[in-house]
Amino acid sequence: MKPALFEHVNYTVTDPDRTAKMLEAIFGWHVRWAGASMTNGRSVHVGTDDRYVALFSRGGTLARPSCYDSPGGLNHLGILVDDLDAAEQRVKDYGLTPESHQTYDPGSRFYFYDADGIEYEVVSYACA
Repeated sequence: MKPALFEHVNYTVTDPDRTAKMLEAIFGWHVRWAGASMTNGRSVHVGTDDRYVALFSRGGTLARPSCYDSPGGLNHLGILVDDLDAAEQRVKDYGLTPESHQTYDPGSRFYFYDADGIEYEVVSYACA
């Protein structure tokens, strides 16, 4: 059997366009689609031609509980890059703070949070 491939993840943000711009700037992705979502919100699909994240907004203000304390919560997104140092510089250039740097077998990583408090893990296996 051929393994199934991960195609996308859908998560809620307060401003899908803002989050999409951040992901484009840091990871070199592009918007694949944008439009109205259910409940009069907005949705933006951003990523590569074959993998993406669907950024969903209901519209209005949302409260965000701690994801690590909520069953089914999104703990973080792991993003694989070739050049970890260059990715970290783009995170800094975007005004975000890289933290929790770790090198382990088989790679190195750091984390950052976006404007909604969503955690991203940036990892490279080229620099271990």
